[in-house]
Amino acid sequence: MNINQSTDNEPKYINPYLGGVLLGLLVLITVFVTGRGLGASGAIKSTVVATAKVIMPATVKSNSYMNSVANSEHSPMYTWLVFESIGIFVGGLLSGIIFGRVKKFRIEHSPKISSKTRLWFALGGGMFFGFGSQFGRGCTSGAALCGTATFAFGGVIVLFAIFGTGYAVAYFFRKLWI
Repeated sequence: MNINQSTDNEPKYINPYLGGVLLGLLVLITVFVTGRGLGASGAIKSTVVATAKVIMPATVKSNSYMNSVANSEHSPMYTWLVFESIGIFVGGLLSGIIFGRVKKFRIEHSPKISSKTRLWFALGGGMFFGFGSQFGRGCTSGAALCGTATFAFGGVIVLFAIFGTGYAVAYFFRKLWI
């Protein structure tokens, strides 16, 4: 990994080919060790169920799906997917700090829209993606990346659906970033 700064003070990133190989090796090791691939949507589900169990225990008990997640032998937060997601966040933050990519908090957006509008669209897009990941039985990491790596036909379908939909709607939402 090259940590030297360029002359115009722009941070250097890892070579994308090396990053892809490292990500592929991580998927291979994860499937070998745990019997399943990576994924963040399972951690979000665990967090939602644990929070709902504290705030609305009667609702969790009456919902068969949430009740099955909440009534396991351990807390829903005691799963390796939660620790994986925390590690991704902390690792990304440390990488940004070490390599000079973390600056003052800012919201990147087009000059044609406000920061508030950008945040609302980001929140809405994240919510749609979260719901979609539950319907599709996994997020881009779990369903698409690990699904295609294990030659699952559903993973290929999810991969094409995610990127195809992104490509199809990009024209309509391009004003949010250009």
